[in-house]
Amino acid sequence: MAAAQAVSSARRHFRSLELVLGLLLTGGMGLAVLFSGFLFPDGGESMDLMARLTPPFQDLAHPLGTDPLGRDVLARVIVGGKISLTVGILSVMGAVTVGTLVGLVAGYYRGISEILLMRFADIQLALPFILVAIMFLAILGTGVDKVIFFMILAQWVQYARLVRASVLALRDREFILSARAIGVGNGRIIFTHILPNVLGPIVILMTLNVANNILLESSLTFLGLGVDPLIPSWGGMLADGRTYLQTAWWVSVFPGLAIMFTVLGLNLLGDWLRDLLDPTGQTSR
Repeated sequence: MAAAQAVSSARRHFRSLELVLGLLLTGGMGLAVLFSGFLFPDGGESMDLMARLTPPFQDLAHPLGTDPLGRDVLARVIVGGKISLTVGILSVMGAVTVGTLVGLVAGYYRGISEILLMRFADIQLALPFILVAIMFLAILGTGVDKVIFFMILAQWVQYARLVRASVLALRDREFILSARAIGVGNGRIIFTHILPNVLGPIVILMTLNVANNILLESSLTFLGLGVDPLIPSWGGMLADGRTYLQTAWWVSVFPGLAIMFTVLGLNLLGDWLRDLLDPTGQTSR
């Protein structure tokens, strides 16, 4: 009976509308970005001044129209997605690595290490993100690598606090005490017995933070603090098209739609993962 219920629950989860829509939205954009080099060998940089500001849906060569320099909007949206997705994914991976290690150490060993690490995390959380971003990027300059590095520094705290809380709930459980009693080393206990049991909440938060970081990258680039303006990115395209909103709305609208649908797809996948891995709804969001 229990097995039948488990199979029924699994089928229900994998037929979820959230999963289907999330995969369609993020998978479609991911595939387009992955093959952007084959679809648009020029990287969306080819200019045709005779066709500048061509409206969308009027020319098969430029189905989404052209920008003020005659560059194809569709090509630049897809090529620009490579930068935005790269920043979102790599920054989250870096923050997960740092935050998980800090959370494991603080939660398992407690004592002075926990006090120092968590108080440092509290101080960082008290700093306003946008002001720190302006100061950091103004000093070091703009660029993809600097944006990724800053996001890692700004976001590792979320994972550290989540992992520490999970470790505190696990460190005195019977299977951990039994492992200590038979002489299993601390390192093996942490990475073999504790880490696998805290991966669920981490994966859920990762999915949601990739979407959040795409928005942050676009916002920083829009403000001139993110990616180099010469490199196509969704935030840069929004910034370039803001002066043409009344005369050439498509220059900004289509990059904005790409951001919206990608973030929506990632959030749907995050909600689906939360329901699958944490059906009790206890995961911090």
